[in-house]
Amino acid sequence: MLRSMLTAANTMNQLQKQLDVISNNIANSDTTGFKRRDTNFAELLAQQFTNFPDDISSRLTPNGVRIGVGARLAETNVVLAQGALVKTNRALDMALTKENQFFRVLIQRGNGEQEIGYTRAGAFYLTPSAENEWMLVTSDGSPVLDENNEPIVLPGGFKDIMISNNGTLTALAPDGRTVASANLGVTAILRPQLLQSAGDNVFTMPNLNALNVNTADVAVNMTGNLRGQIAMMQGALERSNVDLGTELTEMMITERAYQLNARAISLSEQMLGLINGIRST
Repeated sequence: MLRSMLTAANTMNQLQKQLDVISNNIANSDTTGFKRRDTNFAELLAQQFTNFPDDISSRLTPNGVRIGVGARLAETNVVLAQGALVKTNRALDMALTKENQFFRVLIQRGNGEQEIGYTRAGAFYLTPSAENEWMLVTSDGSPVLDENNEPIVLPGGFKDIMISNNGTLTALAPDGRTVASANLGVTAILRPQLLQSAGDNVFTMPNLNALNVNTADVAVNMTGNLRGQIAMMQGALERSNVDLGTELTEMMITERAYQLNARAISLSEQMLGLINGIRST
């Protein structure tokens, strides 16, 4: 009976992790540019019991009995499906319209270190950076980077901002003159499953050298002629790609599986009680 209890307990622990992923998806269903995560399970190692070593009958399966010990959450995958576009008519709102493209931002770690992050949330703002200068930042204050990975800083005195479909930002004076121009930093992610969540709807890259993976095989910065492949829309935002109906269905299925394994533990406990009662008599 202990074997059945351990198997059910192992699976319940992994199902709880799946519920955490689903809950996070639902909680971010209204987060701009959020990308949902999907879960995949794998079977834990099974134990082989060869009960009939002299069995010579023809069979399609190996001799003996294989007993599993539960399942585990093998991986969670980022789903880059395009979210719905919502018109805002706000000059600093940008929506990327190709699934694998991300804005580059500069994030601050707790230990004071800085790192390049990747986000689909294009709701940008201007914050004072120096006297008569304005820095382009995300909603949480992280600087937006240009194609050279430098923060985008605009001089004061401009009246309007125009952003082209390939990510060229132009600040215009009241008389229509160009005050400043910069190319938004955009990266095409080729292997999104390597992205790590850094919080605040931002992803980072792992240590690719430790994984023995070339940076060019994972991400490509859209510079030079590649900028012609950038696709974005000014005055719009990309909504989360979470489908609440799908997530709620997955939650109910997971809860039923959790309930089934909890029932298995309860039945195993009852059977142990019966055995102990028989022994005592």
